[in-house]
Amino acid sequence: MTSDDMTLSALRPGDLRPELLAPAGDMDCARAAVANGADAIYFGLDRFNARLRANNFTLDSLPELMRFLHAHGVKGYVTMNTLIFTSELADALSYLGHLNAAGADGVIVQDIGLARCMTEWGRQVPGMKLELHASTQMTLSSPDGLEFASGFLDLKQAVLARELSLKEIGQCVRHTDIPLEVFVHGALCVAYSGQCLTSESLGQRSANRGECAQACRLPYSLVVDGKAVPLGERRYLLSPQDLCAIDRIPDLVRMGVKSYKIEGRLKSPEYVAAVTAAYRKALDAACAGIPVDEMVTVRDRYALQMVFSRGFSTGWLDGTDHPRLTHGRYGKKRGAYAGVIMNSGQGWLDIRPEGGIPLAPGDGFVIDAGEDRNEEQGGRIWKVQRNRLFFHGKASRIDWSRVRPGQKLWKTDDPALNAELKKMREHLPEASVPLHLTCTGSAGEPLTVSCPEYGCSVQSAQPLQTAEKRPLTPEALKQQLGRLGGTGFRLASCECRLPNGLMLPLSILNQARRALVEQIQTVRQEREAPVPSRLSAAFTPSALPAGAAAPDAPPHLSVLCRRPEQIPSVLDAGADAVYLDFEDLRDYAAGVKAVRQHADSIPVFLATPRIQKPSETGYFKLMERAEPDGILIRNLGAAQYFRHSPLRRIGDFSLNVANPYSAAILKERGRLEYLTLSYDLNAEQVADLLRAAPPEWFELTLHQHMPMFHMEHCVFCTFLSDGTSYKNCGRPCERHHVQLRDRVGQLHPLLADAGCRNTLFNGRAQTGAGFLRGFRRLGLSRFRLELLDDPPEKIRLLVSRYRELLDGSCTAARLIRELDVAEQLGTTEGTLRPR
Repeated sequence: MTSDDMTLSALRPGDLRPELLAPAGDMDCARAAVANGADAIYFGLDRFNARLRANNFTLDSLPELMRFLHAHGVKGYVTMNTLIFTSELADALSYLGHLNAAGADGVIVQDIGLARCMTEWGRQVPGMKLELHASTQMTLSSPDGLEFASGFLDLKQAVLARELSLKEIGQCVRHTDIPLEVFVHGALCVAYSGQCLTSESLGQRSANRGECAQACRLPYSLVVDGKAVPLGERRYLLSPQDLCAIDRIPDLVRMGVKSYKIEGRLKSPEYVAAVTAAYRKALDAACAGIPVDEMVTVRDRYALQMVFSRGFSTGWLDGTDHPRLTHGRYGKKRGAYAGVIMNSGQGWLDIRPEGGIPLAPGDGFVIDAGEDRNEEQGGRIWKVQRNRLFFHGKASRIDWSRVRPGQKLWKTDDPALNAELKKMREHLPEASVPLHLTCTGSAGEPLTVSCPEYGCSVQSAQPLQTAEKRPLTPEALKQQLGRLGGTGFRLASCECRLPNGLMLPLSILNQARRALVEQIQTVRQEREAPVPSRLSAAFTPSALPAGAAAPDAPPHLSVLCRRPEQIPSVLDAGADAVYLDFEDLRDYAAGVKAVRQHADSIPVFLATPRIQKPSETGYFKLMERAEPDGILIRNLGAAQYFRHSPLRRIGDFSLNVANPYSAAILKERGRLEYLTLSYDLNAEQVADLLRAAPPEWFELTLHQHMPMFHMEHCVFCTFLSDGTSYKNCGRPCERHHVQLRDRVGQLHPLLADAGCRNTLFNGRAQTGAGFLRGFRRLGLSRFRLELLDDPPEKIRLLVSRYRELLDGSCTAARLIRELDVAEQLGTTEGTLRPR
């Protein structure tokens, strides 16, 4: 059964038709997606794109791509899923104009400021056809966050965070009118999208700017309480298995998820073909109420493993099971597990097959001996005799003395499958637009044939009558309405909602079909009407308050504490405000009390968790009961929850304020007193923002250990317990000081938060002290220091030196020198280094 033969019998009337969304890094991938049943593809251009390493498309090639897609009834969404810096806003808006003119159907946006500009454009200027989709980089993880975003953005679709369970996705679907998009297959980022600062911190390559260095796929060693923990072959502590949710598609369809997204803009056309084809079958089966296994074959599942797999799991969809997600044994493509080596000799080995994976001459393989990936041995099979594999010595290059019984064999390449997938990606369907029709009516009333996608419907010239001989059946309706030759359309589905035993002359039915086609053609012509290639002069973004430099404003120093015992030293050294960011939020009340007992005039703010999930509003209530002066807002859900609170509200770095429009909308919508500048900005970009918006809107983190990975994955549970979640892990995070050592020997501290999420901090502190004078001249007066595990004596030196720096009695050079020598903290310019 093909997708054209399906009806949506499993969907309720009025439900949105599910969309299969495939990736395309180039034109070959786009063709592969179309050939194998994608309803839409997503792709990037050469700017503002989170996958800059993909081949990508250009503004010049975009019109041709969109003509190709639309000729086959497929939509095209452009990714502009990066932060937009102040100096780039004009170019980004111009880009939107070109995308609109080229016929793109939608744009997937991370930056809230750009999204707000696009919303204003769509409301003010005729001819704007681009749909606005919220990227997963926007970190939407709760109904509260969706409500906050929908309050000022005209969102047509929103991509949820990948860390949500089926239950949590269902809660989001039920509490929003925004059609939701969910990742169902492909690589999983270990960190929350939009919240990973690792590439930025370690290599000046921001993941929020399309330059992820994939540090999560590298080996790390585990250091607990100062001692290395032997983990054997488990070295890839932050590398999750790939997501494969093909068996969860029916659950997502029943929930009402609109779009089913396949990851992979850096993958091959064969990958796109195999994965799109398998999920097309799964989605059609779910929509028809048919078990997935009746349509998705063993061969389909095998192809999913072979085109790319680091091992498969259902990610977070089935809830928390940390060891299942990240086993730590490898971090790159593995292929299909073929079996265990039982015996070997020069040029041959015997295996015990497992998993039913076929082996044939020419297949590629690798021997898994628990070695580093660079040391693994492999090659190609020469001959197969039952369970004995033979190899040519020169072709395989195997040191047979290293091969042992018990080692595992993985199949990494299948030439026969590759040839099959190449044909699949090249066999394009007829260039015709699919129609999804619905037939309704009753005896004595006209037959209504409608096409909801185009908002068209027609009624028959005669009423339906009780049949005497040949009643209208779903098959007969499909046959007659499917006679679309020469129209440029094809019938993809026909849902019959007629009572049994009715009839209508075929001539009347044919007449209705022709009238409906004419309506649809008219609508399509209107939709394809030319639009201006650049922004209309009638559209300008809302005016912002002018920036006003006030270099004489007294400097304000706030300090973030992560432990209660840090508070006295911070206050003694001269902090003007204190932020508390404790792992256990139940300690917040005592922390507030400690600040007020020590210095009643110093305001104390409580930091929300970095992420809010659907069931976590209780954290916010706990914070309110602690009676602080204010809240440090770290996610859009918290911004929504505290919007009407009498508490003072400050936006933190995780809101990703990178330009004046994102700042303005967050201040307005979130009613925030001021905002922490994004950690993605370098010194020049900070200066640009301070010139474009009032400097009193902002606070700059002057000293910190960069929070690199912020992740749902719990390293403590996975590698220091026999449990699967906080319910049975024994909470080693509360008993041990844990660090990860990277490949160059640097130790990075690991902390857990209230939601058992982990943050890996850069082991080296960084400072912006050298840029302070320039920022002060531009009117910036608020600065922050963030502590990590610093003891009291270090804190007093640290805070007092920065206090002196702000007061002018200490130079930046002296501060850096003294901190390095006295405390061996090590400071770098970090994100503030000019690029």
